[in-house]
Amino acid sequence: MKKREPVSHIMTKNVHSILETADLRTVAGIFKSENIHHLPIMRGNEIVGIISSSDINRLSINTLYDNQDGGLDAILDSLTLGHLMTQNPVVVETTDSILEIAEVFANANFHALPVVEGQELKGIVTTKDIIKYFLDQA
Repeated sequence: MKKREPVSHIMTKNVHSILETADLRTVAGIFKSENIHHLPIMRGNEIVGIISSSDINRLSINTLYDNQDGGLDAILDSLTLGHLMTQNPVVVETTDSILEIAEVFANANFHALPVVEGQELKGIVTTKDIIKYFLDQA
């Protein structure tokens, strides 16, 4: 295994992001149409949060238990990104090593990290990217 290979080698570079003013229906639509699971939330060029498809899915499951038709729609209309997103997410630099990122994931309760160069969003790395990398090294 290459000990200091940077995360920039395995991150998704064409990362989708969304402005913090977007509504949850838009977020849910992006998850579905782009087949992605995490979206960095932006205020201009600043990363202010991250949301996952699991955050939206938890809302769907709650409406099933309430047995309410249209329950998810009502929830999506009444909540904002600020209610669901993880604020001030951990970010990593493009030069951080894959091993360092694996250690972050091993000690955390999340599955995606925005990757930055300075303050600029350059990509996203997920636990799946890390697992694939280590499997390729075997």
